[in-house]
Amino acid sequence: MPDEDRPQPEGGRLWAGLRGLLFGDQPEPTLRDQIEEAIEDHEDEAPAKGDLSAPERQMLRNLLDFGERTAGDLGTPRGEMVAVAETIAFADLVAVFVEAEHSRLPVYRGTLDDVVGMVHLRDVFAILAKGAEHPATIAGLIRQPRYVPESMGVLDLLAEMRAHRTHLAIVLDEYSGTEGLVTIEDILEEITGDIEDEHDEAAAALLIARADGRWDADARAELEDVAEQVDPRLAEVAEDVDTLGGLATVLAGHVPQAGETVQHPSGWRLEVTEADPRRVARLTLHPPVPAPAED
Repeated sequence: MPDEDRPQPEGGRLWAGLRGLLFGDQPEPTLRDQIEEAIEDHEDEAPAKGDLSAPERQMLRNLLDFGERTAGDLGTPRGEMVAVAETIAFADLVAVFVEAEHSRLPVYRGTLDDVVGMVHLRDVFAILAKGAEHPATIAGLIRQPRYVPESMGVLDLLAEMRAHRTHLAIVLDEYSGTEGLVTIEDILEEITGDIEDEHDEAAAALLIARADGRWDADARAELEDVAEQVDPRLAEVAEDVDTLGGLATVLAGHVPQAGETVQHPSGWRLEVTEADPRRVARLTLHPPVPAPAED
């Protein structure tokens, strides 16, 4: 029997009628709403013995939002991807693996919009460990990754990656261009928080203010944080970019190199202090020069 057809106590019917009269018909709170409210009600309380710990409560919060996330919301954006061209020499590929400290690298043909596969560190190490002759090309090492639209839900993405036993997927935008990449670890971190291992360096401040008004900045700094700490105008950009490095690339029209400076419409100048051919690493933000006072 449906709940609305079940007999209700007189007091319950009276309260339901008064509530409808005063506030109108309102939907009952969902289970998600009730769990969120319960967590918020106990936010400042020390957990009792056997109760949910603070980390468990945070994981529950993350789980409540997990199903609403999409592939485009997580992972590594295009501007921060470390990828190699399919024409790269084997020795150079080894060097990129050493520098990047990743276990998988996307392989592109021409541009990042044409990712043709990925190379796994295990296959490279097998050649080195056996002392085998280095291959003339990396064609025999290229594996097929998954390609997923940025609109795919995280739950569907996780199910697809598990079904195909792959740990890396290339995220495509609406024009089938490369939006970024996502790994199994990225998905798990949506629930557990950042997972650091012995190779991860201690997190450093991404934005450091100087006494002269300039800022030393990591290219990975989010524009939301830049707007909050430096100047809101720096986050006003029409293109879909999220980081300072992406902003500098959009303003320059290419990946700017060390020593290159790009001008922001607000008057801020973004000086690239560290970069490689694929991405910007660090910048110095120069504040706008005040207009000379009129007599």
